[in-house]
Amino acid sequence: MTRKLVFGLVVIPLGALLIALAVVNRQPAELVLDPFGGGQGYMVEAPFFLFLLCAFALGLLIGGFASWLNQGKWRRTARDEAREARDWRRQADRLERELETANAAPRQRPQLPSG
Repeated sequence: MTRKLVFGLVVIPLGALLIALAVVNRQPAELVLDPFGGGQGYMVEAPFFLFLLCAFALGLLIGGFASWLNQGKWRRTARDEAREARDWRRQADRLERELETANAAPRQRPQLPSG
């Protein structure tokens, strides 16, 4: 339900906005990568909306990578907790087996001395 809501409220309007930007900004633009401006640097000529889409994709990748790095401590904690739970589960299973074998063994009543 939440996924559909997010899709309807965020993804669809964002897609419509990006399509509108692509239609409006079809004229060619130049992207010159020459930080010093002295010579003929690397130049790319493409429709302006491609630069917009590339900037959006780059921001998405950088944001995702930053979130992934930030959540590393929580992933490590989850791994440690899962390992500890697995160890406790193994110990509980072992103790249950020991209890079952102890209960299955025939018990002998202690013999009282006859007197």
